[in-house]
Amino acid sequence: MRASTALLAGLLGAAGALHLAKPSVYERVVPGWVPGTPRQVVLVSGAAEAALGAALLPRRTRRLAAWGAVALFVAVFPANVKQFRRASRRPGAERWITAARLPLQLPLVWWAARVACRVD
Repeated sequence: MRASTALLAGLLGAAGALHLAKPSVYERVVPGWVPGTPRQVVLVSGAAEAALGAALLPRRTRRLAAWGAVALFVAVFPANVKQFRRASRRPGAERWITAARLPLQLPLVWWAARVACRVD
């Protein structure tokens, strides 16, 4: 397994663990049009992140897990936009951190797609 695959698995696992440990932090950025309660959405997405991270480790599930990560990174983009819109009205670091996250979604999608295309 390449280091980049292990790093992506770790990133997804850590993100999933954070969502599951502190769901209230993420609930406020769930767009209202997403079905379910914000808590349900955060817990499901956290479980999905953790499961995808774990599924990246075995070679036989890596390709499917990597494509799942691509879909997840695309699916959470509206929440990142909502978070940015809320933070853009506030002064300080949160505004700049959320602004920086938006363009970072594209490299995450690319990274996961690259892992999917080269099962090592």
